[in-house]
Amino acid sequence: MCDEHFKEDLTKYASRGNVTRRDFGALSAGVGLTMLLPRAADAQDVVESDVEITTPDGVADCYFVHPANGAHAAVLVWPDILGLRTAFRQMGRRLAESGYSVLVVNPFYRQARAPVVPEGASFADDAVRNTVFPMAQALNATTHFTDARAFIGWLDNQPAVDTDRKVGTTGYCMGGPMVMRTAAAVPNRVGGAATFHGGGLVSDQQDSPHLLIPDMQADFLIAVAENDDEREPEAKNVLRDSFNTAGLSAEIEVYGGAAHGWCPPDSAVYNEAQAERAWSRLLVLFDTALA
Repeated sequence: MCDEHFKEDLTKYASRGNVTRRDFGALSAGVGLTMLLPRAADAQDVVESDVEITTPDGVADCYFVHPANGAHAAVLVWPDILGLRTAFRQMGRRLAESGYSVLVVNPFYRQARAPVVPEGASFADDAVRNTVFPMAQALNATTHFTDARAFIGWLDNQPAVDTDRKVGTTGYCMGGPMVMRTAAAVPNRVGGAATFHGGGLVSDQQDSPHLLIPDMQADFLIAVAENDDEREPEAKNVLRDSFNTAGLSAEIEVYGGAAHGWCPPDSAVYNEAQAERAWSRLLVLFDTALA
């Protein structure tokens, strides 16, 4: 997880990725960023916009992107601890090109508009951690629930969203618990949910996300980082047992050689091969669970 082990893990895993932070900084200055994420051969034309969504706690600035024509299943994306930024806009756009109406949110809207850190910022920098940690710590199970309901309610009122189809949701790092709570907050709408190197899915606290599984109706994909599993090896087993008991389908896998944070293309530990494998599994999940 994003914790005191980050720097030692960076040393171990950074060389396994395919794009360095310096490479990303140069690419993100222009259209080169799109080169980091392969475009599907049948990619649809999309329309994108910055939107503002009223929640019980204020107005959230978000990114909304969807196919240029028709109504499609909605997907709610919860970014990692560095928040809504270029990399997550690109990931949202890529998902929209695959036929979904995608909302990527700024989880820190109560404190600041996105981006909350400079382009190319590294979690390895003390100043960056000192900026985002207090923002992340200000969020909790209650804010996750209220935000999830507000965002999905907004999506269901958009012409580009097919409300006859289930909603999907994805989350990265701290977005993992948000995905779990979204599935529990709006169980009649969320049909497919995925977490990638999600932190804190299982704990001994009364509000542990895994305890909400009986309240969910979604199929799940839980992609676990190798180093997260090394530190919490029983978490995946608790999740498997909980999903089995609830009668829910859940694909839970440890991605060998992939560190916490391996999926976003601007991550210092980005692992292209494993990120693409996780992405392909996400598309399979949504193809079946959001029908």
